[in-house]
Order: sequence, then C-alpha cells, then structure tokens
Amino acid sequence: MAKKDYYEILGVSKTADEREIKKAYKRLAMKYHPDRNQEEGAETLFKQSKEAYEVLTDSRKRAAYDQYGHAAFEQGHMGGSGADFSDIFGDVFGDIFGGGRRKRATRGSDLRYNLELSLEETVRGVTKEIRIPVLVECDACHGSGAKPGSSPITCPTCHGQGQVQMRQGFFSVQQACPHCHGRGQIINDPCNKCHSHGRVEKSKTLSVKIPAGVDTGDRIRLAGEGEAGEHGASAGDLYVQVQVKAHPIFEREGNNLYCEVPISFAMAALGGEIEVPTLDGRVKLKIPAETQTAKLFRMRDKGIKSVRGGSQGDLLCRVVVETPVNLNDKQKQLLKELEASLGGPSGDNNSPRSKSFFDGVKNFFDDLTR
Repeated sequence: MAKKDYYEILGVSKTADEREIKKAYKRLAMKYHPDRNQEEGAETLFKQSKEAYEVLTDSRKRAAYDQYGHAAFEQGHMGGSGADFSDIFGDVFGDIFGGGRRKRATRGSDLRYNLELSLEETVRGVTKEIRIPVLVECDACHGSGAKPGSSPITCPTCHGQGQVQMRQGFFSVQQACPHCHGRGQIINDPCNKCHSHGRVEKSKTLSVKIPAGVDTGDRIRLAGEGEAGEHGASAGDLYVQVQVKAHPIFEREGNNLYCEVPISFAMAALGGEIEVPTLDGRVKLKIPAETQTAKLFRMRDKGIKSVRGGSQGDLLCRVVVETPVNLNDKQKQLLKELEASLGGPSGDNNSPRSKSFFDGVKNFFDDLTR
C-alpha cells in the first residue's frame, strides 16, 4: 500500500519552514502519543508523524524526498532514518523537559544608580564621578571560583553535561544535575578569597558623562559596569537614572522653561521694560500697557535643547501683578483718589473684567428672585 505524503501527514505545505514543521509535529505527538491516547490507530498515526518529522527536518533527507518521494529511502538513496526517538522527542519538547543543555553561567545583574543634578548641569551637560558598591570578578581566581593553581573538575555524575536523564517509556526527561547544579563542573578546592563564588564585593568609582538636555527619568547605560557574572560570565550593565533638582526660578516642561515675573501695578497699567533671567544671562522684556496677571510672554530659543536633537525650546515668562504693601497714609489716599476717578471697583471703561463679573452676579441674583 502506498505511503501517505509526509507533508499531508503533518498538515503543512511543501514550503513550510522548520519551525512550522516542529509546531505541527508537536501538536500531533501530544495528540496521538500512546501514553496519552489509547484509541485504536493512535499509535500508528503517532509513528507516521514521527517519521514525517524525521525526514522533513533533515535538509538532506527532505531534498531527496522532494525529488524522489518515498522511493528515496526504500531504494537506498538515503538509507534508513535510524534516528533515536529520544533525540527527536527531546528536540521538540526541549522547552518542556529541559532540553538536555548544560546550564550556562549566569550573566551579572544590572544595577541602577540615582543621580541628582541641577537644572544648569542638565542644560549644559556635565561629567560626574560616582561611587557604587558592586560584585566584581575575583582577582585571585579570575572568576573560576577555584583556588589559584587548581581548576574546577568535570562533574562525575553528569560527565560535564549539567543534566541527568531519566527514561519513562517513550519519554526522555532531563533535569539539572543534583551534584553540580547544572554547571557541569565541581570545585573541590575553593578560592579562599571568594569562597568558590568567583565574585567579591567592592566599591568602584566611575566617570559618567551626562549629555546636555537630559531630564528627570532619562537613563544613561554603561555597558558592562554592573555586577560581574558567575564563573566568568559577562557582566551586567549600570543604568544611571537622572533626577533634576527643583530650581528656585525656572520650571521645566519638555524643552520649554517657565518662570514667574512680578511687576508693579503701575507697570502693568502703563507698560515698561524689565530684565528677566535666562540660562544665558539677563535679557530685557517689554511689558505693554494694560497687561493682566498671568499673561505669558514667549522668548524664542531661550529654553533647552533636547538631548535627542531637534529645535531648542522657549522661555515663557508669566507675569504676576504685585499688590503694593506697607502703604503710608499719602499712598493710601492717592489710591483712593485713583479708584474714585476710575468709577469704583466696577468701572465700565477701566475695569472690563470687573464689570463683566459684577454684571454676571447681578443677573444671577435677579434670576433667583423671579
């Protein structure tokens, strides 16, 4: 009886890649494996899918099969498959049962350092020295964990594989070696300085270049400056987390700077010119007559240049009309005369916002009494 097409058995197209073939076989193996499915014919379907998988995941066998079909193996073109089932099953289900791979030495942990900077430092950029406690490679054993002059030996239990294997029927289950804990090596003569860990605690000083334009929340990565890895593995990274201190004058929002500028009642009414601070020094700002509190004045390109490039931000000055205090009798009298000349608190022409407010209040109470 003619054999069924391998692609049809797995339910994949002839252009399917290895990942698709493995996925299809895994699904069928889980469905028809004799330990899971006792129905009649399940074992036959399982063996068919296994055979198809063996051929289609081997580039040489697949090429021969695509050219000659089943005759490629029956007539000796490629010879029998001869593959051990445990190898194939372990390959497909390695993610479930451990894969039989020796445990890799663990990469060092990443570290974080919180660095507080002034606004001026973030705007112009600065180089800072920081001191951090960290695990570094032991200089006595150079990370091996073994006493100088000695070396780790191959684990006699797993023979350096880091895994031990147990068979249960068709299954080949692999676990970390209990003797060497998956490393494949044992240290009989540990280093006196690091006590076989391969790492020691130490404080180190680093020079960190802070680029201009950084802001709170930005991180600077220093590759390989984290903790040393276990037994010679690569070191982790150090992340410098930026925190900008509050400034007595400026507030930052994105690349723009904000500041409040107090002006006198007379200047707000009559207009004038004042000096305002910027990061590059003082500049003059013209205040037009009849300026109200909270009016924003924008000074182009007086903000911050982003660390990511692009245009420079602006400086926005928010004016605050300051009420005079500690008035003498003459000053109070002059203000009363000014108020009278303006027609009182709700003067029509001189205080349009006051007039609008009091008109609204009057209409509100009129509506309540109707």
